[in-house]
Amino acid sequence: MSQTIQLSVPDMTCGHCKASVEKALGATAGVQAVSVDLPNKKVAVQADDQVSFEALVQALDEVGFTGEAA
Repeated sequence: MSQTIQLSVPDMTCGHCKASVEKALGATAGVQAVSVDLPNKKVAVQADDQVSFEALVQALDEVGFTGEAA
């Protein structure tokens, strides 16, 4: 099974930020797809059921971004 996890990334402000967020989340084990909505600072992550919201927030934190519940 898979799930979609929605995140808000308030400090994502530019194309470079978008690329960094996509790369960090995409490298997380179990993540299948990442869709970034830069103007609204939202991210939708398609992932296996074993992937937690907390793991995604940690992946963002490691590259300097804040992940919050969307």
